[in-house]
Amino acid sequence: MSILPYGTCGTARNDRLALVLLGALALAVIPVGAALAQPSPRPYTIAETGRSFASLQQAVDAVGEGSGTIRIAAGRWRDCAVQSAGSVAYVAQVPGRAALDGAVCEGKAALVLRGRSARVSGLIFARIRVPDRNGAGIRLERGDLAVSQSWFADSEQGILAGDDPAGSILIDKSTFTRLGTCEGAGGCAHSIYIGNYGALTVRRSRFEQGRGGHYLKSRAGRIEVTDSSFDDSRGKATNYMIDLPGGASGTISGNWFVQGAEKENYSALITVAPEGRTRSSNGLRIAGNDARLAPGVERATVFVADWSGDRLALGENRLGIGLKRFERR
Repeated sequence: MSILPYGTCGTARNDRLALVLLGALALAVIPVGAALAQPSPRPYTIAETGRSFASLQQAVDAVGEGSGTIRIAAGRWRDCAVQSAGSVAYVAQVPGRAALDGAVCEGKAALVLRGRSARVSGLIFARIRVPDRNGAGIRLERGDLAVSQSWFADSEQGILAGDDPAGSILIDKSTFTRLGTCEGAGGCAHSIYIGNYGALTVRRSRFEQGRGGHYLKSRAGRIEVTDSSFDDSRGKATNYMIDLPGGASGTISGNWFVQGAEKENYSALITVAPEGRTRSSNGLRIAGNDARLAPGVERATVFVADWSGDRLALGENRLGIGLKRFERR
């Protein structure tokens, strides 16, 4: 192997190599979030037409009253949109690499949805905050919604839905982290809060590190919560894991619950009609769940607290020390 002397043509080649190495080292020390945030002039592309847009609202408006899929490029986008019509799918080009970070539309959410339907897949919603402490990743005002493989983090609410008795909501394989607060003048915000919807289904999802309010509060007529985890071990000032304030029919099964130490209200994990019975909970099935207190937590609490007086179908659940199976209030 020969060594080129200083001043030969190898100097330029060595300089180029040094620049490449310096560039690689510089890239290596950039935080992942910053690397994701490199600018893309048109990050939103409608799959059906191939048209690209600089803002998410432009892409939504282009779909209009029709149907379309908006593919969102990898990056952290300080952007938001309002969907007032049509059926729109919001899909990350690379699941888990596209984030709507910090921007709010109408003082409500990153996505404000009141069209026929919406589908969200592979997106991150982060740092959504508004003056009344009610900012959400998704604000659903009407229409059907399906969310999959998405992450809601470090915001006041993950998903907030209004009233649509004919509508349905499906949440699958999604994570809700460090959400909720009871510091707002209008009351508490929650990881998920669903109004008077026809049906809510939550499957294979994770709730963790709540910062106030409930992990899941729903006024939907029918509810299904299955194969999900509610890990409150690092929660702060939290309340119930699942709150059905007016009651509901359906199923809560195959879930894992851990109640942590830093609670605002530790009196129950699941509640039925604590704000007054507005619908029947007859046949509500709660079975096959695993619930316990976090290591080091010693207290007496209740797995299911019921104010409805209805005939709940409370089956076998694995309960840890300190948890009473059921209490009628």
